[in-house]
Amino acid sequence: MQWISLLVVIVLSAISIATQSPRFVMLKPSLGHFAIAAAMLKRGWMSRYLPEIALRYLPENAPIVAGYAWAGLMAVLGLANIVIALWAPFAIWVWFISVGAIGPKVAAFVLQYVVFRTMIRRALRRAEGAALAAVSRPSPALLGS
Repeated sequence: MQWISLLVVIVLSAISIATQSPRFVMLKPSLGHFAIAAAMLKRGWMSRYLPEIALRYLPENAPIVAGYAWAGLMAVLGLANIVIALWAPFAIWVWFISVGAIGPKVAAFVLQYVVFRTMIRRALRRAEGAALAAVSRPSPALLGS
């Protein structure tokens, strides 16, 4: 993976130097967004990055749905970059790539954190309630004697 990344950097840099096209340089972040989106389309990619408690208490499909949402976000950002790079002034593209493309990623991360944390806390409360109910019920063996 590191060699492929190095090759991509060298090839895209060489094309940038050879063409000396500002539009090509402006379009390059879309290639990154699309590559990341494609990698995020792999089912369950997020699971290896989650802590054990999340894996234990989140519904099985939560990381899968979140992973696809991240892929969609990356694809939308790549498309937005293409539109802005081709039709907007350079100053707007600079703002977009430095703030506009980072803001949605930060917001998505915070939203995912809050949603996952809420889901885990609810699952822990349910598990705790079930454990307390099991302890407070008398054993059928004790009732028969």
